[in-house]
Amino acid sequence: MAPAKKVKAAAGRKVKDKWKAKEWYKIHAPRMFNESEIGETPSADPEFVIGRTVEVTVQDLTGDFSKMHIKLRFKVTSVDGHDAKTAFVGHDLTSDYVRRLTRRRKTKTDHVVDIVTKDGFTYRIKTMSIADRRIQSSQEDAMRRVIGETLVAIGQERTLSEIVKDIVSGDLAKELARACRIIIPIKRIEIRKSEVLAAGEGEPESIMPATDVQPAEGEESEEPSEEPAEETVSEDEEPVEEPSEE
Repeated sequence: MAPAKKVKAAAGRKVKDKWKAKEWYKIHAPRMFNESEIGETPSADPEFVIGRTVEVTVQDLTGDFSKMHIKLRFKVTSVDGHDAKTAFVGHDLTSDYVRRLTRRRKTKTDHVVDIVTKDGFTYRIKTMSIADRRIQSSQEDAMRRVIGETLVAIGQERTLSEIVKDIVSGDLAKELARACRIIIPIKRIEIRKSEVLAAGEGEPESIMPATDVQPAEGEESEEPSEEPAEETVSEDEEPVEEPSEE
């Protein structure tokens, strides 16, 4: 009978629900992205929230469907009440997007460059160059040298927020492709990944336009210009590539 009593006593004990002790904290993007809310996380102690990372796409932040393949990574640095503040730590491209770019009979050249931005951030940039034909190893080495020199010069002239803005918009990739034309016409260059290795001076400025600014009295608000969105490629379709400029 003793074992049965022990079983009943154990069944009668109340199991403490750990979830009841946890609270939800709203995670906000850094000022670089207008401190938009990007998610929530539960925790029993705000100290446990610090250090957590969250990943969102550019589409989640801006609503631009053509940027759904760009993933941004943020790390929680502090907690104020139930609001968790983050810092930008890097970006990445989705794996399916990278697979669609790499085809047979093409040369993919990867390169890693560490730069120091104008505002003191140490920033690692990983590029991926796609040539529409097989190229020689000497040409690949020359491309890597040109890409490295161009990125180092860009880092000296621009802040972290300006570089991230150029990565998201695609302007940095186009600038690198133009620089590589002295070696060989490149079909396209992608910034496949980046990472902040060391913080710089202060917090990067916002790269997104403010949406809650009201016009002053007597001034008319300007209508936003409507620009056509970039075309995206579905999973079942082949990417349409522009002819290279000789």
